[in-house]
Amino acid sequence: MAIVVNMPRLSDTMEEGTVAKWLKQVGDVISDGDILAEIETDKATMEFESFNEGTLLYIGIQEGDAAPVDALLAIIGEKGEDISALLSGGAPAAQEASEASAAVSAVEATAPVLAATATAMALPEGVIVVNMPRLSDTMEEGTVATWLKKVGDVIEEGDILAEIETDKATMEFESFNAGTLLHIGIGEGEAAPVDSLLAIIGPKGADISTVLNPVAAPVAATTVATAPVAANDAAVAPVATPTPKAPVADATAVNASVQTGRIFASPLAKKLAKEKGISLSEVKGTGEQGRIVKIDIERFTPAAAQAIATTSATPSAQAPVMAAGEEHYTEVQNSQMRKVIAKRLGESKFSAPHYYLTVEVAMDNAMASRAQINSLPDTKVSFNDMVLKASAMALKKHPQVNTTWQGDTTRFNSHVHMGVAVAVPDGLVVPVVRFADQQSLSQIGAAVKDLAGKARDKKLTPAEMEGSTFTVSNLGMFGIQEFTSIINQPNSAILSVGAIVQKPVVKGVAIVVGNTMKITLACDHRTVDGATAAAFLQTLQAFLENPVTMLA
Repeated sequence: MAIVVNMPRLSDTMEEGTVAKWLKQVGDVISDGDILAEIETDKATMEFESFNEGTLLYIGIQEGDAAPVDALLAIIGEKGEDISALLSGGAPAAQEASEASAAVSAVEATAPVLAATATAMALPEGVIVVNMPRLSDTMEEGTVATWLKKVGDVIEEGDILAEIETDKATMEFESFNAGTLLHIGIGEGEAAPVDSLLAIIGPKGADISTVLNPVAAPVAATTVATAPVAANDAAVAPVATPTPKAPVADATAVNASVQTGRIFASPLAKKLAKEKGISLSEVKGTGEQGRIVKIDIERFTPAAAQAIATTSATPSAQAPVMAAGEEHYTEVQNSQMRKVIAKRLGESKFSAPHYYLTVEVAMDNAMASRAQINSLPDTKVSFNDMVLKASAMALKKHPQVNTTWQGDTTRFNSHVHMGVAVAVPDGLVVPVVRFADQQSLSQIGAAVKDLAGKARDKKLTPAEMEGSTFTVSNLGMFGIQEFTSIINQPNSAILSVGAIVQKPVVKGVAIVVGNTMKITLACDHRTVDGATAAAFLQTLQAFLENPVTMLA
């Protein structure tokens, strides 16, 4: 079945995008992860990849044209498939009826997520629905790390509402509207898909019941207007004639299931409960109207365990001791960043045929040059900065390494954007030093320091992590002498840098103490042949062993 691909929201402030370049044409076979187009946002030009497989059947926005977010960008489906209904905005009658039936049956389970869409039918005056934003090009869901505002707070345009954890970083999300925060749809620690109902802002005291429960009125109207739906009286009557519910006096009261028979819980809470074997009926929810959230599952202690804990708390009781040989483990929920790292590295390792080449570099001259450079006022250059500069210059001499595999074509990048792997508590991010070949050692050093600081503070923007053409990963500061890395797609190569070690080396006819460093290049054999990679490493080695050549 054909899939509609809409203009993505590639930055938190993006309202429209311009197609800078199409990398696929109508009729091309598309695989999951293929780059469809380069899209210019309000912050940067970014590659947009496909999350679907099939044949590109239609292009809705031509190169150079701009269109709002969610506009029809392309259609992917089976070769020769009829997409006339999609282009005309319609759908086959049978499919439409089926979707309508499925929508009615799914309303109860998905009302919180559908609220933002349904409110378009009848939003009270001044009320604004805020959805989970897409804060990175690969973001599919986000986790609210911290709410910086609470229900009832007055919101000004530009105020930071919350910190949202994406697949790449934790980012501040600001409000583009003013008013009172009337409702929070996703609690702290909860994850939800992009475009889920995040919050509602509007005039103080505004009635938002129709926003939170958007189904009743439209379905009731349908039962009057259409005989087919009215015929199913047993299913529709409860919706068509809703009974007002008494307000919940305490948000931490027993879960709403006591009154309705349903258990209200976030998707993440349900998943955790299933993994831990916890019955939701035993859990007391602390979310709005007793909704069970992630933290309730994490803090939940079964009744039997509570009894043991109570007994062990008495002075005469002994704390339980794990018997010798008893197995024990703890499960930790994977962050969005960790999930995406796993996905991307798995795709890279199993799609790109990796091979590895290692050389040992004499670093005596580099150490002397660095000491001399750092003796200058307000100048600080690291060995990693020297590796970045040398790599950038070597890439200009060996453009085959500075490429991207695109299936039917290979993209040769004239620019050199260096990705720098930075370890953060949740995993690894790769900020990008742009046009590194055109920057001095001190400029590269300042850029890396700034980006690394932002990475550790979780303040990197999507634009600062996009567009690398080559990546450097350095574990030398941890004493690691040699290692291999997985290629950071869509790069064709990644350089692994080890520690500088003292060892006996042969100089002329004498054995002396020297300083050496091993570097390993991982290459994608689809774009870079062994001889090309070897020549690149020779050039890189020459730059590092004679740093003065980088200053010429």
